[in-house]
Amino acid sequence: MRYSREHKAETHARIVKNASVRLREHGAHGVGVADLMKDAGLTHGGFYAHFDSREALVVEAFAYAMDRSTERWRKKAEQTPPDKRFASIVESYLTPLHRDDPGHGCAIPALAAEIARESPKTRKAFAAKLEEMIEMLADQIPDVPRKTARKQAIASLAGMMGAMVLARVAGTGEFSGEILTAGREAVLDRVSASKPGGKKARKGVPKQAPTA
Repeated sequence: MRYSREHKAETHARIVKNASVRLREHGAHGVGVADLMKDAGLTHGGFYAHFDSREALVVEAFAYAMDRSTERWRKKAEQTPPDKRFASIVESYLTPLHRDDPGHGCAIPALAAEIARESPKTRKAFAAKLEEMIEMLADQIPDVPRKTARKQAIASLAGMMGAMVLARVAGTGEFSGEILTAGREAVLDRVSASKPGGKKARKGVPKQAPTA
């Protein structure tokens, strides 16, 4: 049976979306092509009608996951006063909900360690999306020079990612929550202190808890 171009594009998008979830849940090497195709309701044999290689699918799935995170951050920023946008992103990132749902969360803490061992092509694609996330985060740090905002965004994302990894390692108990709180306060305090007349960031566990 011949399918329309639109049908093929929809199927391709569904495979990428499903793969992005499975890869974040199980790791880059924790799920095979057959499983990914089964998730999309297709046979293993149909894989090469959509992708040249497994690496091609992995790259698209990584990019999809990181784009979704960046888009969620952008939407949250648009719904928040300018002076609170950065804090709202950090507070929604370091939450129990995000910790407990890696399949729909940020791809960086879920996959970065594995990406570092992938091919140069895969690392390059991941790095490009990582820089987009950093630039978007820097946009939410007002009242400082752009170079300073970018530096703060890099340090903040590293701190957010590290805290999330440690919180997941610690499980779901009190210690894990302590890590999330400490990570959140450290990131917010560092950025607040870098601004002219900066004050200590507001502390406490946020009530809202969207994923990354």
